[in-house]
Amino acid sequence: MTVRKIPRNLLKLFLQGLLILAPISITIWTVVSAFNWIDGILPNLVYSVAPKLLGTDPLGLPRRIPGLGFVVFIGMALLVGYISPSFIVSRVVDFAESMLERTPGIKFIYSTIKDFFEAFAGNKRKFTKSVLVCIAAEDVWQVGFITQEELHEFDLKEYVAVYVPQSYAFAGHLYFVKRDRVRILTDISSADAMKFAISGGVAEVEEQ
Repeated sequence: MTVRKIPRNLLKLFLQGLLILAPISITIWTVVSAFNWIDGILPNLVYSVAPKLLGTDPLGLPRRIPGLGFVVFIGMALLVGYISPSFIVSRVVDFAESMLERTPGIKFIYSTIKDFFEAFAGNKRKFTKSVLVCIAAEDVWQVGFITQEELHEFDLKEYVAVYVPQSYAFAGHLYFVKRDRVRILTDISSADAMKFAISGGVAEVEEQ
């Protein structure tokens, strides 16, 4: 190995190590950050209601038992999901939702957050019908998802609403396009189609 090749080989080794460590590190950081955020909800909530109940740590932050807030949060979510179909709970939830949706200012925030979560989970999921859509130019196709089949309220009878996600970004664009410019993807799951679009076409797609 010549002296001139040492920096090049070191750079190659560094990039190889980075390709291995970066996805693992970012994934672990994301999971740990989400865990700490959820785990901190309960101590902060208890401290705001009863500051002397938990006390504070040497840094002056609400004292907490690691993992307890996370377990309580998951337990509450499971409990609410279990009892939500009951008649009384469903009526209470409907009443609370109607109050939030009638309150100026709060209505916009609540409805936006609710629609966002329902688009990914629950019985009203929107990103389940993956398509190829031709928007920019003829014979140039993008991966998208039909979110509305009918657009009569916009006076567009032959159009559908298609959401096109951006690569490497938690964002996208909404388009109203004619039905003949949309091709339904039948051999690819919606999850794989979303992963393929967000990854910029790098992720592998398994045919169903």
